[in-house]
Amino acid sequence: MKRIQIINGPNLNLLGKREPTVYGDQSFDAYFLKLKTAFPDVTMDYFQSNTEGVIIDKLQETGFTYDGIILNGGAYTHTSIAIADAIRAITTPVIEVHISNVFQREEYRHHSFLSEVCKGCIVGFGLDSYRLAVEAIIRL
Repeated sequence: MKRIQIINGPNLNLLGKREPTVYGDQSFDAYFLKLKTAFPDVTMDYFQSNTEGVIIDKLQETGFTYDGIILNGGAYTHTSIAIADAIRAITTPVIEVHISNVFQREEYRHHSFLSEVCKGCIVGFGLDSYRLAVEAIIRL
């Protein structure tokens, strides 16, 4: 059985409330239940933090024992060399996901410090980006 850690970064605790035209109107907790139901043969854990160091701690905690990590770094995607370094240091493959198509948004969202150290990147498919990432990890 595959074991996958999902890590969401800053402000993603507000999914369903925050900018629903960009991020949709469903909370991640509600979506996570659907995701777990869709993949009964996969063990999935979910973690969210608004704090960079706490995200790094979770990457280090799970980055040697899980089969895959799905990371939506939120705004840290565009600013955090420290999170990129943490991904570089672990052995578990990380897939970067974004709910919106960041390349259709503000210019500063077009650069990711995380992409070059991740196994792959999925953007723009709404919450379904997470399902696509789970499917990718299953195939690794």
